[in-house]
Amino acid sequence: LARQGDVTKIEGIALSSHLKERGVSERMVEKCSEVLGSNGYSARIEIIHDTLALQRGAVLAIYAKTSSGCVIGADRAGKPRRTSEDIGRYVARNLLEDLATGATVDRYLADQLIFYAALADGVSEYRIPELTEHVETNLWLVESILGAKTEVNKNLVKIQGIGYHRRPN
Repeated sequence: LARQGDVTKIEGIALSSHLKERGVSERMVEKCSEVLGSNGYSARIEIIHDTLALQRGAVLAIYAKTSSGCVIGADRAGKPRRTSEDIGRYVARNLLEDLATGATVDRYLADQLIFYAALADGVSEYRIPELTEHVETNLWLVESILGAKTEVNKNLVKIQGIGYHRRPN
C-alpha cells in the first residue's frame, strides 16, 4: 500500500472506568476534537463509561480511514497526573503527524508488519511515518534470519517475502 489517499472518516472510542463523575471520557473527546477540528478534520468518537473493570482507568483510541484503504490510528492510556486534556491532545497530534507524512500505516504498526510481509509471498510495500530503530532492527532480523530482501527509500518500505508455507502434518 504505497498511497495514503484522502481521509474519509475519523472514528474512535474514549473509554473510562469508574471515572464518569469526573467527565474523563468527555474531556478527552473534547480536546481531541478541538485539535482535529483546528486542522480541518471532524471525528466520531464513542464515549464509553465502563463499570465492570476492577480499577479506574482511561484510554482514548482513534483511527482515520482513507480512500485507498488505509487505517491509521493513535491511542494513549491514562495514568495518574496525566490529564484527560493531555491525552486528547496527544492522540490527535500523533494521528495528524502520521497523516502529514503520507504514511499508509501508523507509527505503531510500521515495525510490526515487517515479519508478516517477510513471510508472505511476493513484494509488500507500505509508507511509514518515520524510520525508527524498531523498523531498522526488524528489517535486519528478517534479512538475517529469514533471508527476506528489504529496501527502504525515504519512507517507503519494500519487502520481498520468502513465501513461507506451513508443512502439512
